[in-house]
Amino acid sequence: MSANVARLRPDPDPASRRADFPAIPAGWAYLDSAATAQKPQAVIDAITRGYDRDYATVHRGVYARSADMTVAYEAARTAVARFIGAAADEVVFTRGATEGINLIAQAWGNANVRGGDRILLSQLEHHSNIVPWQMLAERTGAHIDVAPITADGRIDEEALIALIGPRTKMVAIAHVSNVLGSVADIARIAQAAHAQGALLLADGCQAAPRLPVDVRTLGADFYVFSGHKLYGPTGIGVLWGRADLLAAMPPWQGGGAMIETVTFERSTYAPAPGRFEAGTPHIVGALGLHAAVEYVERIGVGAIDAHERRLARAAREALREINTVRLFGPDDSAGIVSFAMEGVHPHDIATILDESGVAIRAGHHCCQPLMALLGVPATARASFAVYNDEDDVARLVDGLARVRRIFR
Repeated sequence: MSANVARLRPDPDPASRRADFPAIPAGWAYLDSAATAQKPQAVIDAITRGYDRDYATVHRGVYARSADMTVAYEAARTAVARFIGAAADEVVFTRGATEGINLIAQAWGNANVRGGDRILLSQLEHHSNIVPWQMLAERTGAHIDVAPITADGRIDEEALIALIGPRTKMVAIAHVSNVLGSVADIARIAQAAHAQGALLLADGCQAAPRLPVDVRTLGADFYVFSGHKLYGPTGIGVLWGRADLLAAMPPWQGGGAMIETVTFERSTYAPAPGRFEAGTPHIVGALGLHAAVEYVERIGVGAIDAHERRLARAAREALREINTVRLFGPDDSAGIVSFAMEGVHPHDIATILDESGVAIRAGHHCCQPLMALLGVPATARASFAVYNDEDDVARLVDGLARVRRIFR
């Protein structure tokens, strides 16, 4: 564990946490962590060291620095595995969750899905957990089923389970909705999927930074998340898969590192996870992700979850007092609050808030089917992280008061 991480206190006190994030100046309320989290100094330092002092390729060189970098790269894999309760050889590094889902849809999907088979999604899925399955369905003749959501913005688990049938091959759902903050009962849904012979993939992009994740307890077959939402760098993500499933899957990209032998007649492939990591990997990205995992572990994911939920509740309570604001999602949302204001486009809300030093997200959040269901073109979204506090909530509310005055 790095010295910077070791000095951290085991609580998410924002008064100390904000100082860990050099890109957050005084007076700026950054409320867009569901899109991407700011980076603590420990992560920045790990990336800097990786490039300016320790850099070398991995898995290839026989010289000392390359060997050391290989050890550091694989130590990152081990740290990620520990973080989610997995074995290191079940952790595949990807460019992000999007690539992880595409990898499964192609490597597993092409080998296992046939015409007439069914893939089950929900109405609140991110485009990254819709489009790859649509592409697979178009290639194979499979059919996409869509489970509804409840009035308060949760996956309707009873309806979803009722849709799982003998031809269902994959159930792919968000662990936490990036728009509504609702949390799915992955363990229950996985059990129902397995009872019908189906697999379950969980999109953990919003869950990994704020909920304790143990893939064995959840019972998922595949789990994906992105490093940059977990206070780590962009360009690095994680696909976890059960060892037996990864071993049976063909590679989805060819090139260096993923092979055992190559001749012009045929090639043989490395075992997982190397089989799925063609080419030179994002070496320093893995080091940064390792530092991010250590940072989150030192604070405690449970403490982060409690902190974010408290801020989300405070924000919802304050916004509920504004009679022109419509809130979306459940009251116990996991650190994410989406809303709309009567007569004001979310883009205008975000622009005016920015002038007041408040950064939120506005748009369809890569969830156009969900927006259509909600009956809005877009929403404004405030999302909280370890570096936020009650002052940020107050800045949001004050900024919305200014929006109302301007559009009155």
